[in-house]
Amino acid sequence: MPDQEERLDEELAVKKLNAALEQQYRSALQYSVVAASLLGVEAQALGEKLKDFGDEELSGARELIEKIISFNGAPTVNVAKLEFHADAMESVEWLVQCEEEVVEALQEAIEPTGREGRSEALEHLLEHQIMRKQHQIDFLKRAAGTQSPL
Repeated sequence: MPDQEERLDEELAVKKLNAALEQQYRSALQYSVVAASLLGVEAQALGEKLKDFGDEELSGARELIEKIISFNGAPTVNVAKLEFHADAMESVEWLVQCEEEVVEALQEAIEPTGREGRSEALEHLLEHQIMRKQHQIDFLKRAAGTQSPL
């Protein structure tokens, strides 16, 4: 059995997960706002992919809520700041910023995990979400022309 220092700190985990959850809610909503508000070629090129990303973000929020509940916590219902940008590239750049912020919050939520089985499960869940989000960030940066393909 892990010693006290290696055990999951449930209270800190809930606090960090809730911080990430506020941003996760924003991600789901922000992808929906951008996907539904694109016009012209941008709508044809990005709209469906962004809608799919939004659906994945909502699923990610549910996973975080389930973890918070499993640690006897209460999930936040606060949502990080949303924005609307009429310009498609400004919208994509804002999505990149939002996703980079939530990746950092998810990374910070790994800190109190410890070495128990449930700790390892939480860490892997968070790493999976980070990996998925990084894929989305890479896609968005390519779409905005801010990341080379090589």
